Order: sequence, then structure tokens, then C-alpha cells
Amino acid sequence: MAAKGREKEPVDEVHQTQIMCEVIRKELRTQKLYTHYHVNPNRKGYTITRKPMSWHDNIEEPADAKFLNIIHYAAQGPKKKYSEPQTESQEIGWDSDPLVPSERWDRRVNFFRHYMDITKYMAEFWRMKARESSD
Repeated sequence: MAAKGREKEPVDEVHQTQIMCEVIRKELRTQKLYTHYHVNPNRKGYTITRKPMSWHDNIEEPADAKFLNIIHYAAQGPKKKYSEPQTESQEIGWDSDPLVPSERWDRRVNFFRHYMDITKYMAEFWRMKARESSD
């Protein structure tokens, strides 16, 4: 750290150029050229509005099977597309099936609220006390 009385050192142009070259080398190392392009399934196929009175525009075109397959594949859930999670975020909840089947009658794992005479009395007591304090 510089002392309070000292001025900043002047910028060394050679050092700045070396830093910039290192940054560019690191960026080029991580970049990947993407050459495989495909149709965006979320965008409509036609971007230009058709003429309303043109007879050749009103003829129905056959459905493109490849495009429909892309659309249907994109609409599927991740568990149907992939056999295992693709990201760490997908790992949470990927296996959402319960480990033990839920059985409502099993008292070992289901603890329902039981009202005995004393609990009914105290519930009514606190209800009346809350009414008195609000009046």
C-alpha cells in the first residue's frame, strides 16, 4: 500500500499492454465457435405478413415433420428429455418419488392432532380470553 504522502506511480504502458494480452489470451482460450444453428421453436416461422387477397398464400402448406419434432421435443419436461440431470440445479428434485409410500393410517409416521377434554377446555379458555382483551 502506498503511504499517505506519496503520489501514485505513473502508469507503465508496457505493463498495461502485457495485462491486456493476458486477458485476451484467457478469453480466446474459453471461447468456442458455434457453427450449428437451428430454428428457434419459440418464434413463428413467418416474419412477413402475407397479403390477404392473394390466392397462392391461402393454400395450406404441408406440416414440416422435422420442425414439429423439434417443437414437441422442446415442450417436453427435462425428465423426459434426459436420463440424468444436466445441471446441478436440476439435481434438486430430480428424484421426487417418495422413498417410503405415504400411508395415512400408519400412526408411526402420521401424528394427527388429538383433542382431549383438557385441550378442548384450554382452547376455549384462550379463545374467551382473546375476546375479552379485544373488547
